[in-house]
Amino acid sequence: MLLALEKRVREAVGEHIQKRYSVEVAIVVEQPPQPRFGEAALPVGFALAKLLKRPPRKIIEEIVAELEPIPGVAAIEPAGVGYVNLRFDRGAYAAALKDDSVEAEAAPEGEASEGKIIVEHTNINPNKAAHIGHLRNAVLGDTLVRMLRELGHEVEVQNYIDNTGVQVADVVAAFHFLEKKSTADVQALTIDPDVRFDYYCWDLYARVSRLYEKDPASLPWRAETLHAIESDEGPLAELGRIVSEAIVHKHLDTMARIGVRYDVLPRESEILHLKFWASAFELLKQRKTIHFETEGKNKDCWVMPAELFNTAAIAAQPAQSRDRKGAVDRQLNASDEEGEKPSEAKPEVDDSKVIVRSNGTVTYVGKDIAYQLWKFGLLKKDFHYTPFRTEPDGGTLWASSVTPGDGVPPEFGKGRRVYNVIDVRQSYLQDVVRAGLRSLGFEQQADDSIHFSYEMVALSPRCCAELGIELSEEDRRKPYVEVSGRKGLGVKADDLIDLLIKNALNEVRSRHEDVSEAEQTEIATKIAVGALRYFMLRFTRTAVIAFDFQEALSFEGETGPYIQYAAVRARNILRKLGERGEELPDFGQVLNREVFDRQLANEDFWQLLLEASRRESATEKAAAAGEPAHLARFGFQLAQTFNNFYHRHHILNESDPERKAFLLWMTIFFLEELETVLDTMGIPAPAVM
Repeated sequence: MLLALEKRVREAVGEHIQKRYSVEVAIVVEQPPQPRFGEAALPVGFALAKLLKRPPRKIIEEIVAELEPIPGVAAIEPAGVGYVNLRFDRGAYAAALKDDSVEAEAAPEGEASEGKIIVEHTNINPNKAAHIGHLRNAVLGDTLVRMLRELGHEVEVQNYIDNTGVQVADVVAAFHFLEKKSTADVQALTIDPDVRFDYYCWDLYARVSRLYEKDPASLPWRAETLHAIESDEGPLAELGRIVSEAIVHKHLDTMARIGVRYDVLPRESEILHLKFWASAFELLKQRKTIHFETEGKNKDCWVMPAELFNTAAIAAQPAQSRDRKGAVDRQLNASDEEGEKPSEAKPEVDDSKVIVRSNGTVTYVGKDIAYQLWKFGLLKKDFHYTPFRTEPDGGTLWASSVTPGDGVPPEFGKGRRVYNVIDVRQSYLQDVVRAGLRSLGFEQQADDSIHFSYEMVALSPRCCAELGIELSEEDRRKPYVEVSGRKGLGVKADDLIDLLIKNALNEVRSRHEDVSEAEQTEIATKIAVGALRYFMLRFTRTAVIAFDFQEALSFEGETGPYIQYAAVRARNILRKLGERGEELPDFGQVLNREVFDRQLANEDFWQLLLEASRRESATEKAAAAGEPAHLARFGFQLAQTFNNFYHRHHILNESDPERKAFLLWMTIFFLEELETVLDTMGIPAPAVM
């Protein structure tokens, strides 16, 4: 309702200004700083004063005097030097909410119809178990998807699988050269009920990484294995397929635990084998975007000149995709700790970016340029697809394939806008990918390539103690502790989720001894997921997170369980009503425009209803800003607003029938809005807590 009314206001005022003054200005709707100023404020006087060379106060007085009435707006007033303030028609506003008569204009259907949005997230190298940093990536990406879909957009979710990269090659080399295991041995490990295969590979990856550091003579294992995997030849390539597919299934199982799912898994192997890179390579050479180096340290490499992707490329980015100041100058030694793209150090400013190495292998950025071209439908090539697995909701998850598989897949790719959810350390490589698109003449697609970056996840010292991680005295005094999966000191995602469930279960058992163990576990799991997801969302993307169990699981303060508990409280009111033998009134009969006018004359009720009805607007603003933390903050404020309502008004004991009906309707409205904002954040709503 609020979005529809704001849009109606923008259109009416914009049309009036264009007709009256023959100019066009952007009509911005702001929330006044205090309720006494009304429900909306338009700072139009300031923009018009510059164009018309007249005092802003005189202009807004003219607008207020001449503007035609706007449906849903009770009063229009000049305010301050250059504001137009609006007061809504309270009865009409509530009646529209009750009747669920939000007009189609409330959702940005026109924008959504322009084309599909692609969100690529998670992207874990399939060489070991997922860790805590991957959870932030997946939660941010999944919540972005949910916000966009809530606003009416068509969204495709991709999880890119780098199954031919260095990290997979290292684990395969460790199995083959270090442990002397055959393909049959490794295949047996993947199905052994006593072996957690992704955990096994976690430890093996740490072992081989240490070996490479101590004994450089073992490094040729990596090169030999990588070449075999990329060429898809021999037992090493077969081992690569076994390892990567088994690990991908484990990653999907982990992410399914927190409500994350995908539409398609584009795999790097198909990018190579279907000659995606070959097509992109020819384009880059034809446009002279890359050249063959004949001397210097990059001799025999194909490189992109630095001038294409340094300051000019960064300046050309859309503002919403730029990282905080200095981010591009940070490490691009992007390991698999957070960003999950292969390690490639940033060259000096006057250097060039290697696209094809001297040994003929393609760097990550080269393959990613090809992948980005495919996402926009610019490559004139497509994958074949095969069903990879059936998801818990019954849907099919598709994977790219060299040959056609069973079934008829949807049309993937061909996006209008692309979000790449990758950690902030990948900023530089994302700049290079965008520069590649620009150099090929795809300026709009480069602008629509958005790096949805985020900072690392660390642990509080208290959290480390709960996880059994030994810390030095110095680390215990730090506000947060960085961990390293490469060194075998990372926090596995499933271990974190398991411990959250265990801690939540202790609380649930203390509160609900009469509930079955299965129900207790179900409730605890929903609380744990809510705690984890909200903790990952509540901080802005540029903030380093120091995860802490006690803080995340608290039923008080800005946490997921606090919002879940507000929804449970609302549901309890309705449950107790039934236990009393009472039924909900027929709201269509007992609540009409006149009743709403009477009840909403109470300023407290009006402000409560107005705050509860801001969910759509909050979602739109969070999506436009690319900041899920804004929606998380709104969810917390909505829960606070309901809790204030809950404590101030004894709904079930209200003696006035009209007011009781109104309060019950408000309770249901709050519950629906709370459950919707929880769902948009991917947080389940438990029946009890």
